[in-house]
Amino acid sequence: MMKTLTKIAIAIAMAVIGSLGINAYAADGGNPKKGKHLYKKECKACHSQGGEGGELTPMTKTMSQWDRFFDKDKHKLKPEVFNGFTEQDLKDIQQFLYDHAADSDQPQTCG
Repeated sequence: MMKTLTKIAIAIAMAVIGSLGINAYAADGGNPKKGKHLYKKECKACHSQGGEGGELTPMTKTMSQWDRFFDKDKHKLKPEVFNGFTEQDLKDIQQFLYDHAADSDQPQTCG
């Protein structure tokens, strides 16, 4: 009986630690408040309904889809889009999108 309880406790601890690691991925060191400001100021012009880049809000993708989007650098084909953005700016935008993705605790559209 004691061995079973110990195994269950270890399994629970591993699940909690694993979920914390998954949720913390996004952009390590990104500031979601700055990211929201940058997204509204710089990205929304192309990524709104009828815009050249198509409507794109945090809720358009899940957290893992946002991570893949930035990992694959989806704007690689248009380098002029990211001219003027620092690496930190991109981390901030990624963190905002990740934190408010469709499957996050606080999904939002970006208003």
